[in-house]
Amino acid sequence: MAHELDIKSSQPALRRNVSLDTDEIWQARRDIAACLRTAARLGLEEGICNHFSAVVPGHSDLFIVNRLGWAFQEATASSLLICDFDGNVVAGDGFPEATAFYIHARLHKMVPRAGAAFHTHMPNATALSMVEGEPLVWAGQTALKFYGRVAVDENYNGLALDEGEGDRIASVLGDKDILFMRNHGVMVCAPNIAEAWDDLYYLERAAEVQLKAMGSGRKLLPVSPEIASRVARQMREGDPESARMHLESIRRVLDRHEPEYRD
Repeated sequence: MAHELDIKSSQPALRRNVSLDTDEIWQARRDIAACLRTAARLGLEEGICNHFSAVVPGHSDLFIVNRLGWAFQEATASSLLICDFDGNVVAGDGFPEATAFYIHARLHKMVPRAGAAFHTHMPNATALSMVEGEPLVWAGQTALKFYGRVAVDENYNGLALDEGEGDRIASVLGDKDILFMRNHGVMVCAPNIAEAWDDLYYLERAAEVQLKAMGSGRKLLPVSPEIASRVARQMREGDPESARMHLESIRRVLDRHEPEYRD
């Protein structure tokens, strides 16, 4: 299902005179690798498809993304690519998968507030993209983390193999953070890697418990819009710090069990 990028990637070393080997950039690489590995441990990946990206610290025109052909569980800091918005691989060996480039490059370019963008076909959230009605029912506390933050792309348009489809997806996201892509999967956008990971994790947990409740055959009981809005505000107030600690926790787990992710 993976598709090679038609644009012939190169490594235009002369395009910039600044180093892409800074401590901050390598930490971003390690953080994305940690998120990819943990997503694999939780069963949130799909083969060699799906992609996590983040804008390169200090370089708003470059983004880090996982390479074509590598499963999430194989990710290491050095295996990740740094690409520009024209399809050039500026650092790293290999190439981005075509849909990864056209979705993530256009999204980071058109939505600068999206410092990180995580796209998966994780099973429970994707299942909610395949049924009628709003994906989340706002009947569980975890779901309320996303109240007022969700957009739905109602028009599945096949694989994203050109800039036009990437632009369309970015425009549908608008000012929201979570995009349910009908008949496809989900995209989670956040200012940074930690918050993207935190949202991705809890989105799948919210979807999982909703589907379990729906499977009971009994009527779901949504909370009132007033309460949902208040709880969402309460959660947002603590989200950045909670997300930072969440990312630190998955790094500690991997440091014990899969320390090669840092290499």
